[in-house]
This record gives sequence, structure tokens and C-alpha cells, in this order.
Amino acid sequence: MSTDLTKDRVLEMLQKVKGPDQDDDIVSLGLVSPIVINKGKVYFAISVEPGRAKELEPMREAAEEIVGRIDGVDSVAVTLTADRDAGEASAPDAGAGGGGSCSTGGGGAGAGAPGSGGTGGQIPMPNIGSIIAVASGKGGVGKSTTAINLALSFQANGLRTGILDADIYGPSIPRLLGLQGQNPEAAENDKIKPMKAFGMEVMSIGFLVDEDAPMIWRGPMVMSALTQMLQFVTWGELDVLVVDMPPGTGDAQLTMSQAVPLAGAVIVSTPQDLALIDARKGLNMFKQVKVPVLGIVENMSYFNCPSCGERSDIFGHGGAKREAERIKVPFLGEIPLHMDIREKSDSGQPVVVSDPDGPHAKIYSEIAEKAWTNAEAHKAKREGKKTKITMES
Repeated sequence: MSTDLTKDRVLEMLQKVKGPDQDDDIVSLGLVSPIVINKGKVYFAISVEPGRAKELEPMREAAEEIVGRIDGVDSVAVTLTADRDAGEASAPDAGAGGGGSCSTGGGGAGAGAPGSGGTGGQIPMPNIGSIIAVASGKGGVGKSTTAINLALSFQANGLRTGILDADIYGPSIPRLLGLQGQNPEAAENDKIKPMKAFGMEVMSIGFLVDEDAPMIWRGPMVMSALTQMLQFVTWGELDVLVVDMPPGTGDAQLTMSQAVPLAGAVIVSTPQDLALIDARKGLNMFKQVKVPVLGIVENMSYFNCPSCGERSDIFGHGGAKREAERIKVPFLGEIPLHMDIREKSDSGQPVVVSDPDGPHAKIYSEIAEKAWTNAEAHKAKREGKKTKITMES
């Protein structure tokens, strides 16, 4: 990376860009968010007044163009965010974004989420047959590992599959697929090509920022990043795109639920009551935005001691199944707490591909088949069709 490409150099160039009312530059006005630089790629946001994003698009373009002149810059992504009145924005090092509207080059960001200032329309995804979200009410329940192995199971069962890591604050898909430290290639029309792993197309914010870099983005920047990864990635012809959602029920989850036509959501939980309380919140969110819940997965369901063979229900057992029965959604299956699943995931060789004939791959395959069957059944119901749903084995 060129020695010219530093945060100070970017801010120096941005002092040449006039603010919304041409009275001072955007840096002096305190409108520029923290600068993120990763291997020639530069990201930042500019705070503007709510409702002025369209009017101030030339200012965004000017900032993008002038930063692009810096030696060593390969690409620039600039977002307009609106979380406060102009002139009240924080200084460049104080934080970015907030709860308002956002706009990026190409007009792709900010669509869909209620209250986000977007258009309310959905991003067209003509190459993708179905988009399935894998979600959880809280972190630490094994959602990303489940998402990866479900996606690979879809592929093993004959579906053309991709995976999008939408967990902006904790992107783990690059490591789980052995792609950490790699960067996607540029495509035409300011788009980027998805990465490839085990035959799957893959995209993650983790390819664009350092693994140890804290993501101190707030609402609009998160929403913008998600919509850009959907709209400005050259996804191929896919039967299914699996989206590894961030945990919880905040801006990112609502954006994904509204910005694209989700075929359904798979909820991941552990058996204990505290995890199930948060899982219910996720279930209720998807119901409120009219996204079908394809089923619940109980992860870390039980532990079989490799030495003595004795089974232990470390986190309890059967809580997710009982919850599914109580609220009348499908129960997709139980995944054990096992060293093989953890070790192979950490090494970038998920168990579905590293041990495709093993017992854990079989569990994931059965869960994937049930989820796909439910997704296709919901699709047929929406279209008024009665079809027999099968997956290749």
C-alpha cells in the first residue's frame, strides 16, 4: 500500500470538498465519519440533514472522486448518512452514522427498512431463486457455523448455492471457509465479484476490512453496507442464497427483511431458557415483517463424551423443540456439541465438506432438506400452486 494512503491524507483531500451549503468544507464541518482503509479500499460516511440525500449526491460523488485520486487507492465507497442536523455531526474521529437515511453510489442503499429514509422498494435479485436467512436472537449459539454447513448441504443436495455474511459487527464466514486475508476482485460497473469456496459464491464485509478492526458503524452505514453487498456484487445464477444474519433484532435484521424478498428464516438456538427467550424475539420480528419462519434448529443440543460415550445435556435438551411445538413452527433438528464440528469450522474445513459421509454431515443435510422443502412450500402457497418438493440426493 502506498505511503500516501493514510487516514490523514484522505481527510486532507476531503478538505477540498464543500459542505451542503457551500460555506465550509465537509471536514471542518465535522461531517466525515471515521475513515476505514483496507488494502487500497477506502470507506467513510458523510452526515447530512434528513431528506437531503438525493440533493447532496453530487457532494458524495465529489468526495469519492477526490479520494480516488490518492496514490494507492483502488476503490472508494462513500455513504451519505442522516442521523442529526448538519452542523451537529461529530468530529471525524467521534463515530459514524446513526438512525436515519443513507445513500451510496448507484442508488442502491437505504432501500426498504421502515424509518430508514429508503424508498420502501426491494432490491431486485433476478439471478437468485430463493434467499434464506439464518438468524438467532443472541450471539454465541453457533449461528454462523450452522449457516455455513446448511449452505454446503444445500449445495451437496444439488442446489446452486451462495452465502452472504450479513453479520457486519462480527463477520466470521471468511475464517469458517478458509478465506481470511483474501480480497474480492473488481468487476464492471463498479461491482465486485464474489469469492469462491468449495464451489459456493461467498461475500462478507470481512473481505473488505481487517479481521481485528472494530466495526464502529451505526444504523445507516450498516444498512448501506448490507445493501451494497446484495446489489453491487455480481452474484451468479443461484438456486439459493443463504444469509448469515447478525444476532438480535436491530437495524441490520430489519434491513435484510425488507430490502430483499426473503423466502424464509431459519432460527438457531441452544436449548436453555435464556437463549430461547431471545430466539422468540427473532421469531416475532420475522412474523411482523411477514417473513415465513422455516423452522428452529437446536444447536449444541447434547454432548456425547468421546472417552466414555456417556451423553450429557450441558445446556439442557429439547427446549427448542418444545418452543417450536408451542408456537406451531417446524422443528428442523438437533445438532450436537462436538469437537469435530468446532475444530473443522475453525480450520476453514466445515464438517459437511471435510467429512461428507459422517454423522454430522447427515444431520445438517436432513435439516437443509426440511428447510428447503418448507421454503418451496411457502413459495408454492404464495403463487397458488400445489407442487411436490424434492431435493436431489
